[in-house]
Amino acid sequence: MASSRIIARSFSRVVTSPWNYIAGKRCDPSEPTHTIKVTEPATGKVLCEVPASGQQEVSRAVAAAKQIYPKWSKLSGRERGQKLVEASRIIRENLEDISRLEVRDTGKPIWEARVDIASCADALEYYGGIAAAIVGQHVPLSGGSFAMVQREPLGVIGGIGAWNFPMQTCIWKVAPALACGNTFVYKPSQFTPITAVTLGEILQEAGVPDGVYNVVQGEGDTGVWLCGHPDVAKLSFTGSVPTGVKVMTAGAKGIKAVTLELGGKSPIIIFEDADMKNAIKATLMANFLSQGQVCSNGTRVFVQRSIFKEFVKNLVEATKKLKIGDPFAEETTVGATIHGDHAKKVLDYISSAKDEGATVLCGGERIMQSGELAGGWYLSPAVLVDCRDDMKVVKEEVFGSVASVLEFDTEEEAVSRANDTDFGLAGAVFTKDIQRGHRVASAIEAGSVWINTFNLYPTEVPFGGFKHSGVGRENGLTVIDYFTQTRTIYVEMGDVDCGPLYKD
Repeated sequence: MASSRIIARSFSRVVTSPWNYIAGKRCDPSEPTHTIKVTEPATGKVLCEVPASGQQEVSRAVAAAKQIYPKWSKLSGRERGQKLVEASRIIRENLEDISRLEVRDTGKPIWEARVDIASCADALEYYGGIAAAIVGQHVPLSGGSFAMVQREPLGVIGGIGAWNFPMQTCIWKVAPALACGNTFVYKPSQFTPITAVTLGEILQEAGVPDGVYNVVQGEGDTGVWLCGHPDVAKLSFTGSVPTGVKVMTAGAKGIKAVTLELGGKSPIIIFEDADMKNAIKATLMANFLSQGQVCSNGTRVFVQRSIFKEFVKNLVEATKKLKIGDPFAEETTVGATIHGDHAKKVLDYISSAKDEGATVLCGGERIMQSGELAGGWYLSPAVLVDCRDDMKVVKEEVFGSVASVLEFDTEEEAVSRANDTDFGLAGAVFTKDIQRGHRVASAIEAGSVWINTFNLYPTEVPFGGFKHSGVGRENGLTVIDYFTQTRTIYVEMGDVDCGPLYKD
């Protein structure tokens, strides 16, 4: 089928293809500011060289999105939704090829990439399915009068994504935005440029008009120009807190709506009555998924003192069984860190923890590979004990495979320590006492809290953070409010009542 040929072509051209996607075509900027050398995490070798877009190219992408906006926004929700559902079908049809692209971009294991790409199809299908239901209201008033509340899109959306889930963070923004009738200009991370452009070809094949979705590649300056462009109505960003502050500042200057999905230092509270096996499995998922490079990861593992030793023993045993290596190998469970500089930062956190008195029970080392993989940075997942709440590794976001395990005695203590952070993205509680589970979950200051599991993100429910972890939400029905605005029209069916201001 044509869609299969599109994806196959994207894969074969991965090293040499033009990297922007504007008005339905792959293209490079006419005046690039510089060239970005992108390394493949698995090998450490240069994967591709991407020209960075300057202000002129950003303006061209925004202009393309602005030009098509009247046509796209005036389609019925059902018509827009049908195209998103078709894009979902194309992704499912080509899931293996797209997953392999994602592995080349990120270094994560292929099984994980398949889960990520399937979730992208889920999001397009979900928002395609509800697009026809994005409607306003009719509000009856006294005397037969009424008000109409119209819901309409915002216009051109500017999105900036993260490198840990390149296609997923993109589609979490694009799918609801397009379902609402907006158009989009997206800047992927400079470390993972591939699949954002592939999405453009998928949407085109699905019948989405050229210009509705555009991609500009670049680094910080490209993002600054996108955020500051006067024709961009809203900004949606996923990434670090310092960059999120810059995006929010740019939005404030332009009075733009802003959604920020930022970092985290999420707690897991494991009570003595927890199912030990499930608690171990969830702790592995909460710390070592995607080489620990997940914003919601539960890196502060609070374990009740009575089961602490047993839990740590089981956790270390399970961690040592993880298979580190070639991300394309089916048996691999831990792939490559995104690049050398980030890997060194993670190792520095482990060194700092040891200097402050923590004990490394396993992991925390670079695992050298052979052959083509010799240049990749593969880190063994680390389990730390003898940790204190004031340690750097416990307070700051490491964004690597480092689990800090801490003891606690009482429920009140655990909740207080869990909330003692500037972040509030996620959290979890493990207990067989359902009343305690609900009580503690409601007390954790975080946007997402799991009971007896971790790191699940169904499209149907909102995701986002408290405190420094972000502003606004992604996913669920809630996100419709973040990509639309309302106009209220009052209809008076009787005479104007102005009280004593007017007398016959």
